[in-house]
Amino acid sequence: MKIYGLTGSIGMGKSAVAAMLRREGVPLFDADAQVHLLQGPGGALLPAIEARFPGTTGAKGVDRAKLGAAVFGHPQELKALEAIVHPAVQAARRRFLRRNRARAFVILDIPLLFEKHGQRRLDGVIVVTAPAWKQRKRVLARPGMTVAKFRRIVDLQTPDAQKRRLADHIIRTGTTFAATRGQVRALVACLGRKTGR
Repeated sequence: MKIYGLTGSIGMGKSAVAAMLRREGVPLFDADAQVHLLQGPGGALLPAIEARFPGTTGAKGVDRAKLGAAVFGHPQELKALEAIVHPAVQAARRRFLRRNRARAFVILDIPLLFEKHGQRRLDGVIVVTAPAWKQRKRVLARPGMTVAKFRRIVDLQTPDAQKRRLADHIIRTGTTFAATRGQVRALVACLGRKTGR
């Protein structure tokens, strides 16, 4: 089984591409979705997060604004949160890989793939990209987003141009939905040929 990574900076359309890949029948592990599950109502990580960051969880799960305020801009606090979250996500990913071991290839949706040097353990990397103006427009349309917050997030991420240079495959979402879907279908066919399926 080949394992590919899917990544892209904030606002590039990675979630839309991931949904398209799923519709094409590709097994895809979404690290962010797993975090939401673990931190949502009744989530397995709530007790540990509440113990380390008191007042940041409740009946609806993690209060993202409160937890974000506790860790954003505080490297040691962020590391403490990652020490709680990352092992649980890695365990879920191992279960996903075991369930799909008979498949020709799978895709791991990993937002901070290059930032965490995760590309070293993969058979290839797919980068989702869009023009900078479109990225900015998409992100600033999100509830609660500000220009300052957007800039801070972008500054923490590997630049898009560098991601594209390191990519094995690129999906461009700055065009139409149909054009993006066409690229996704071509990618699935390409990966299928590489694995002989």
